[in-house]
Amino acid sequence: MSTGNRPLSPHLQVYKFEWTMALSIVHRMTGVGLAAGTLLMVWWLVAMADGSTSFLTVQTVMASWIGRLLLLGWTWALFYHLCNGIRHLVWDTGRGLELPVARASGYVVALASVVLTVAAWVAGYMAMGAL
Repeated sequence: MSTGNRPLSPHLQVYKFEWTMALSIVHRMTGVGLAAGTLLMVWWLVAMADGSTSFLTVQTVMASWIGRLLLLGWTWALFYHLCNGIRHLVWDTGRGLELPVARASGYVVALASVVLTVAAWVAGYMAMGAL
C-alpha cells in the first residue's frame, strides 16, 4: 500500500498562523512568566524578613539593568495577561467571537498592555521622585 502524495501532518495544511493564535500563545507564555516573576517577589519578601543584608542584596540585583528588565517584563506580562483575560471573559458571554472583532480586540489588548506598563512605570518613577 503506497502513501503517494498523502501529507504526513494534515494540520500543516489546515492551520495558517494568525494574529489570534499568536495572542493565545503569548497569553500562555505570560502566565508562565508571571509564575516565574512571583518567585522573584517571594525572594524579595524572604530577604526582607531575613534582614537588611539579604534585602540589600535583592535590591541591588533588582536595581541593576537586568533586574529592571525582568521587572519591566513582569509588569508587561501582568498587564497583558489581565487585558487578555478580560477579553476571554467577554468571549465567555458569546460576544466578540467574530474573526474581525477578535482580531481588533487583540490589537486593543496588545496596545493596552504596553500603555498600562508605561503608565505604571512612569507612576512608579514619579512616586520615587526620579521623574
